[in-house]
Amino acid sequence: MKSSNHVLGGLGTTIFTVMSALAQEHQAINLGQGFPDTDGPEDVRAAAARALMDGPNQYPPMMGLPALRQAVADHDRRFLGIDLDWTREVLVTSGATEALTAALLAFLEPGDEVVLFEPLYDSYLPIVRLAGAVPKLVRLAPPDAAHADWSIPAEALARAFSPLTKLVLLNTPLNPVGKVFTADEINAVVDLAAHYDAIILADEVYEHLVFDGRPHISPLQHPKGRGRTIRVGSAGKTFSLTGWKVGYLSGPAELIRLVAKAHQYLTFTTPPALQAGVALGLTKEDAYFSGIATELAAKRDRLALGLAALGFDVLPAGGTYFLAAGFRHLDAVSDDASFARRLTVEAGVAVVPVSAFYDGTDAPRDLVRFCFCKQDSVLDEALARLGRWTAALGQAPANLPRDA
Repeated sequence: MKSSNHVLGGLGTTIFTVMSALAQEHQAINLGQGFPDTDGPEDVRAAAARALMDGPNQYPPMMGLPALRQAVADHDRRFLGIDLDWTREVLVTSGATEALTAALLAFLEPGDEVVLFEPLYDSYLPIVRLAGAVPKLVRLAPPDAAHADWSIPAEALARAFSPLTKLVLLNTPLNPVGKVFTADEINAVVDLAAHYDAIILADEVYEHLVFDGRPHISPLQHPKGRGRTIRVGSAGKTFSLTGWKVGYLSGPAELIRLVAKAHQYLTFTTPPALQAGVALGLTKEDAYFSGIATELAAKRDRLALGLAALGFDVLPAGGTYFLAAGFRHLDAVSDDASFARRLTVEAGVAVVPVSAFYDGTDAPRDLVRFCFCKQDSVLDEALARLGRWTAALGQAPANLPRDA
């Protein structure tokens, strides 16, 4: 039998699938895969249900329902101060991953270079390589005495760009470690992209999940970025409806037109009833959007406090569903994949090794990622299980702080 595509043939099962299966096998609490354990707003779900029953349930417009595209444009104006023509500058996709795939396939050709930031979401590199493009990775500096928040090494950033740079993929806030890029960092990326005439693809699916008063900043807001940036949003993250797979892109009309050409041959369109629900959701009052950030920040703090009490070295997380933690005080010899397996099998709590978000063999091996977008009772039970496990090791108290 003839061989498969060399990129796909060389890929294994995703770490999320592996750890979720292991969690199920051992009845572990799954803090590995990033999805909430409660459903999204009732009014959004009700709007989708009405649209499903009332119809039509046939193909909606390839670009997306007008109501949703208008809602995306209004949303970007309200939260980012960007004026968009919804008829030409907004595209609806079947999830953010499809949005990213359509955009990358629309612009990349063999030999093009793509600047990406590491650690990075695991779908980026396979898509870039499927297009025949060459990834140029910029490794962020982990927090330490010299670097407060996964900062971009300026020299490494400059070296990553060249006349062959076609596109920059920037994820802010950043999965897997909750990094929120600052205005200075965004400016540096935009300036280099403008100098080399590169497109910026901004994965901003966690745009409303930003904590501690930090602003979410999009390259699309930058004067030099407006004409070269496509930003990606996700109803799944904004409304805790990850199973709906509704994403959207906004940006210059000419770039959106080219992405739509790829989209039409990937999924063509997205279920109309779900689009109707998301259209209503994007019109919700500001208090909803600030409220989800406040709620998730409290969950982050709940989990972080408990983990720190048990001996984990918890790193700061300014956004997303995730925080990273070091485990060397608990296990001085295991790598992160082995430690993640230990937690799942022995403690009954599943996590994800952070090295899965790096390319190559020189990734850090001392961090695991916890997902905190769970009910408080679930987080508390996870901490209780970890407490019993660490107590058995003789390295941490069995009783957690009262406010953990």
